Amino acid sequence: MSSDVTVSKVRETVDWLKARTKRFKPAVAIIAGSGLANSLPDLENRLDIPYSRIPNFPKTSVKGHKGELVFGSFKGKGVVVMRGRFHYYEGHQMGFIAFPVRVLASLGVKTLMVTAAVGSLKPAIKPGDLLLVSDHINLMGSNPLMGNYAPFFGDMFPEMNEPYDRALRKEALAAARRLKIRAAPGVYLAVSGPSYETPAEVKAYRLFGGDVAGMSVVPEVIAARQLKMKVLGVCWVSNFTSGVAHAQFDHAKVLELGEKVSVKVKALFEAVLESGNI
Repeated sequence: MSSDVTVSKVRETVDWLKARTKRFKPAVAIIAGSGLANSLPDLENRLDIPYSRIPNFPKTSVKGHKGELVFGSFKGKGVVVMRGRFHYYEGHQMGFIAFPVRVLASLGVKTLMVTAAVGSLKPAIKPGDLLLVSDHINLMGSNPLMGNYAPFFGDMFPEMNEPYDRALRKEALAAARRLKIRAAPGVYLAVSGPSYETPAEVKAYRLFGGDVAGMSVVPEVIAARQLKMKVLGVCWVSNFTSGVAHAQFDHAKVLELGEKVSVKVKALFEAVLESGNI
């Protein structure tokens, strides 16, 4: 897709959404990943719009991703939530994964909170824990900014010295301590998926400096940083990766654990939204 077509599609989607939200202007967006459909803050004046109705938004194909945009207000702050995301492994072009982030920015979003289920690369990081992303390593083999540059989206070569906002992460860690939620900062290592990692790959990823591995987040964050958004990354550990523990991976169990973790993530989001950093 050319940059001109991309810009026109972003504008088409934004105009459609503005017409149906009475030009509601959200300042904060949340992307809710696998198992976290119920992590939404308690929003006032809530409006749910299925992706199937939104121009240029495809349906999600991953179980646990509801597939809708939710608009509303929390303590006077405008919020929009993506209940489900699009993945490279679903067959979407990498450049398309930047599309929803660009739509959110054009709606007025300045702060993006991304969530995801991840696999732990280390025994000390256990299923059910939260990891607040301090940095990432992109091993997906591509970049969402390739081939679709337009000044409308920001710099061609965005600076990535601090992809995840330090102040927001500090606020989230402090909130986790108050709420007695087990959470720590760490590095997210992104792979394309959809197959899980081999034991040899897990050993290599640890040597690279990764703490957890996942198949999303990074393309969205790169697009967000091009747009100068502040980013908070909140990942929940759904399982140990291959060779770290002997338990077999089961996606149904991941979703079951996600239901329990959603309560923690919801409380954390609400605490951060109430802070002065947003």
